[in-house]
Amino acid sequence: QVQLVESGGGLVQAGGSLRLSCVASGRTFYNMGWFRQAPGKEREFVAAIGWSISVTIYKDSVKGRFTISGDNAKNTVYLQMNNLKHEDTAVYYCAADVARRLPTIIQSAWDSWGQGTQVTVSS
Repeated sequence: QVQLVESGGGLVQAGGSLRLSCVASGRTFYNMGWFRQAPGKEREFVAAIGWSISVTIYKDSVKGRFTISGDNAKNTVYLQMNNLKHEDTAVYYCAADVARRLPTIIQSAWDSWGQGTQVTVSS
């Protein structure tokens, strides 16, 4: 059974840091990434990594602050979030994709999702 489990969310002051983790099980994925959904907003792309071609992509507003990394052999992805802003407050979801292609920002293209972990940044 495919399962993605996130951890690392919490409450942090603006300017602080958090590190999210996601462990996938049940199969091997080609791409892994992170989306988020803020209160009253639609779920949006944050960052993704393509394992085989070693490429990473980011939402523009998090570039320079967030870093995605992971361990392909362990189906594990991390999101290091630095200089957090109040606007980063959201439920963060881990996503995984079996397609052998570049990762995409389109959420419907991703195969599997975690339950989400809450990130709250105080202003």
